[in-house]
Amino acid sequence: MREPKLQAVFIDRDGTLGGSDEVQYPGAFELFPFTPGALNTLKSIGLKLYGFTNQPGISRGEATEEAFRIEMLEFGFDGVYICPHQHNEGCHCRKPNPGMLIRAAQENNLDLSKCAVIGDRWTDMVAADRAGCMKVLVMTGAGNAALNEYRNKWLDTVPGYIAGDFADAVTYIEQYVRGVEEPMI
Repeated sequence: MREPKLQAVFIDRDGTLGGSDEVQYPGAFELFPFTPGALNTLKSIGLKLYGFTNQPGISRGEATEEAFRIEMLEFGFDGVYICPHQHNEGCHCRKPNPGMLIRAAQENNLDLSKCAVIGDRWTDMVAADRAGCMKVLVMTGAGNAALNEYRNKWLDTVPGYIAGDFADAVTYIEQYVRGVEEPMI
C-alpha cells in the first residue's frame, strides 16, 4: 500500500469556512453554502480535518473556547485547535506561529510535510510555511488583503495555490491527492 500524499488538512474558520473577515461568535457564525459539501469531499478522499483558529475574544470573555470547539466539531472536524490569546501575549500557538500545527502533529501522529493549510490570512500562510505544510490561500474573508500583504510584506512565503473560495481550494487538494496537480510547498 502506498503512502498517502496528504494525511490531513488544517482549515481556518472566519472568512475561510464562512462568515467574513470579522469574527462572528458561535451561534452567529454561518458557513458558506458550499462548505458542508466541500468538507465531505475532503473526508471522502481519506483526509483528516482539523480546525485551527486564533480567537482572542476568548481571553476577553466574549466567548468560550468550548463554544468554538463544539461548533467546529459539529462542522465535521476530527479535531480543533484554538489560540485564545491576544496579539501581544507572545504565545507560541497564535498564528503566524506554528504552535497549533505542531501540537496537532504530535497529538495525531502527523507528518506536517504531508498536511495542507487552507486559510484567508497571511498568518495562516506563514504558520503553514513555518511548519512545512502545503499552503492554500482563499480569496474570501481577508483573502484580498492577505494577498496584498503577501505582495508587500511576506514575499518569502508563497501560497501553493490561490483559490477563489473554500470549494475551489478543496477541488485543488482533491486533484493533488488523486495525482492531477503538483502543488508548491
